[in-house]
Amino acid sequence: MTGSLLFTLISCAVFMALVGWVSWYMTRGMADTRDGYFLAGRGLGAGFIAGSLLLTNLSAEQLIGLNGSAYGYNLSSMGWEVTAAVATIAMALVFLPKYLTGAFTTLPQFLGDRFDATVRRMSVVLFMLGYGLVTIPSVLYSGSVAVLLLFDVQGLTGLAYFPALVATVVVIGLVGAVYAVFGGLRAVAVSDTLNGIGLLVIGVSVPVFALIALGDGDFGAGLAQLGSEHTEKLNAIGDADAPTPFGTLFTGMIFANLFYWCTNQYVIQRTLGAKSLAEGQKGVLFSGFFKVLVPFLMMVPGVIAFHMYGPGLGTIDEAYPRLIRDVLPVWMSGFFLAVLLGAVFSSFNSLLNSAATLFALDIYAPARGDRPGDAELVRVAKIASVVIALFSFVVAPLLYFSPEGLWQIIRIFTGFYNIPTIVIVIVGLFTSRVPALGAKIVIVFHVVAYGVIRFALADVVTLHFIHLYAVLFVIEVAIMLACGWLRPREEAWRFTPNAQVDLTPWRFARPLAVTLLACVVATYLLFSPLGVASSDGPGTLFSLLIAALVAATIAIWAIAWFRQPGSRAPAASPKRDGGHA
Repeated sequence: MTGSLLFTLISCAVFMALVGWVSWYMTRGMADTRDGYFLAGRGLGAGFIAGSLLLTNLSAEQLIGLNGSAYGYNLSSMGWEVTAAVATIAMALVFLPKYLTGAFTTLPQFLGDRFDATVRRMSVVLFMLGYGLVTIPSVLYSGSVAVLLLFDVQGLTGLAYFPALVATVVVIGLVGAVYAVFGGLRAVAVSDTLNGIGLLVIGVSVPVFALIALGDGDFGAGLAQLGSEHTEKLNAIGDADAPTPFGTLFTGMIFANLFYWCTNQYVIQRTLGAKSLAEGQKGVLFSGFFKVLVPFLMMVPGVIAFHMYGPGLGTIDEAYPRLIRDVLPVWMSGFFLAVLLGAVFSSFNSLLNSAATLFALDIYAPARGDRPGDAELVRVAKIASVVIALFSFVVAPLLYFSPEGLWQIIRIFTGFYNIPTIVIVIVGLFTSRVPALGAKIVIVFHVVAYGVIRFALADVVTLHFIHLYAVLFVIEVAIMLACGWLRPREEAWRFTPNAQVDLTPWRFARPLAVTLLACVVATYLLFSPLGVASSDGPGTLFSLLIAALVAATIAIWAIAWFRQPGSRAPAASPKRDGGHA
């Protein structure tokens, strides 16, 4: 073992041990009750919510995949990341107030309240199958592959590739499961936040070191070269042949992002644990700003790799690992490995915690007549976490035998439950007469129609899968509204308030949402032919549009700042200020 590798491993272990100790110290004795284990005692502040959302969403596949896409094509794939900020706005202003008002722990619990127990069970089955068969194993697999690509695990252990892959899967899975099984959601949130800080440090450091290397030791020279050569690589306005055509941002991607950020249990669970509506809104909106930073932190390095190595790498996924090996100082290698593993742990343990929550609260508890006590539910959730983790250890390495199809598998199986979920949630929230029958028909229709189109008619229906999301969304909303017209509920559904936390909205939620939306537009203007994707650089029109965005944002903030406090919505509990951590 070389001295540099030993230093990497030791420094990695020290950082991970520090994260583990801090997580234990801040959460000791807090996972013994139902709310404590599943919702962090409904005590998460904005910082923990934003940090956990960031790490839950970003993992090894983004680090390697997004940079690889930028290296091989352009920045069009940033659409998945940047436009997600719009969905965080919807979550903060529309969905989260409803969820916290009803004090829901899981999304299926809300669907059971809005429709009936059968819809609740059907949604749980969709989530559990998606998580158990695809999402959790794929996170473990892609994270393990990233570690193998970036660090010489085979040389270190003397194992062949597949045994080394299996060993890495098991090690990552065991460490990640410790947080989810023993610490509950709060331990997950704390460790995610600490690792999220590390990810931001790495995200800023890598492009800086890469630009210095590109400029032969001169950061300014590297930046000038990036902005003057191969500027087409900086274009985020994808054509029909791009990985993410620009038109998809306005069709199915809207609904895919709404599902992920507003209804996907393993993402929204940390927002359901917010100590107040104000803290939840802050955390969700702050995470939206992190998403806007993703192109700068996780795609620009891929473009720099193209400048440094040209198109000659074996595969596009080699771009980021090669760049890391060449530009990252040895003294940061252990920290980078710890952050990489932390990102993988985050997605894995968040999925594990949410899958166990769904099983305990939406399958086990209803089967027992909702009689189990807190201790029994926590015990069942821990057992379920262990079983699901062991199952994922078996499934994840098997993805090695079909690596070309990994991402297609993920897309296909996510497509089976993302659109029907967002359809029945939106229609459920904004109508009162649509019956449970409509939700049941939509779930069955979507699974059958989507499966037939993706498998039996794949050569006939050539519509981009993101556009297909939008088509199915419109059809399924129409089905539910038709059911509401033909066979409406006898009694209109009414939302039953059951608030457990202060529901005073954050005064600046709306102006911050406008600012976030302006940042999304500005990012697209920057990475377009009007901005840095032009060989001549940003022009007058770009400057005028940015100035207009800034002026509009300042005006919105001025209105919010001088608005009378009396216009704020009343609190739903005696606490008057939900804005303190």
